[in-house]
Amino acid sequence: MYKHLLIATDGSELAKKGVAHGLALAKGLGAAVTFVNVSEPFPILAWGGAMAGYAAGDELVAYEEGARQYAREVLDSCKAAAAEQGVSAKTLHIENRTPAEAILDLARSDGCDLIVMASHGRRGLGRLLLGSQTAEVLSLTEIPVLVVR
Repeated sequence: MYKHLLIATDGSELAKKGVAHGLALAKGLGAAVTFVNVSEPFPILAWGGAMAGYAAGDELVAYEEGARQYAREVLDSCKAAAAEQGVSAKTLHIENRTPAEAILDLARSDGCDLIVMASHGRRGLGRLLLGSQTAEVLSLTEIPVLVVR
């Protein structure tokens, strides 16, 4: 049925449930997996004042290095979990993109036939304030999405 799963993770405890569920499904189906972690753009507009460009430059470098290190740790853990279960997996860190946009683009370009994501299932004001990358993926994709809660 499914041959190539895209499993999106931000490294949170909830996302780990999505990873575990996606890996179990991939193992059962004999499917390959691509794990993706997306780092959002640095919020440049949050900085103000005459020295903002200099301060933001230093902060930008620290932000990007931190994001790369975090993604490496998260994705290495996912890759190890896949290896333990005998699932063929590759990893990808995408920088400076909104997660939903990056996930959708990657799923299309890599020929994935199922996207696996976790969601808190927030509603109302919580969803409005915190956003929902999962909801955005669901509303914009033509590829099936498995949402894990």
